[in-house]
Amino acid sequence: MTVQHRRPDRVADSDDLDAAIAGADRVLVLFYTTGCSLCQAIEPVVGNVARDTGVPVVMVNPGDDIGLVDEWAIRSVPTLVLVEGGTEVGRLADGFQGGDAIEAFIADHA
Repeated sequence: MTVQHRRPDRVADSDDLDAAIAGADRVLVLFYTTGCSLCQAIEPVVGNVARDTGVPVVMVNPGDDIGLVDEWAIRSVPTLVLVEGGTEVGRLADGFQGGDAIEAFIADHA
């Protein structure tokens, strides 16, 4: 799977997420749930972050693959996880974040 840099790509499950992570040096993963207003609000923000930073964004709903909750220790949504070389290097799970805060988070963990 090739991850795009222009808008977040949605993946369906753990296998798709693993493929997306394997397809890029660095990926920002957004864990979200359907019906979460903060998750809906952050989607266009992370799209802008992807364009501004060149870091692709992958969105996955752990409710569709419940194993992701334990595998990634998801305790709240939205949760942003920065993955580099297949390894988590940073996590931001403080609710809605603006583009500047997310870009600073990426820069801090680069």
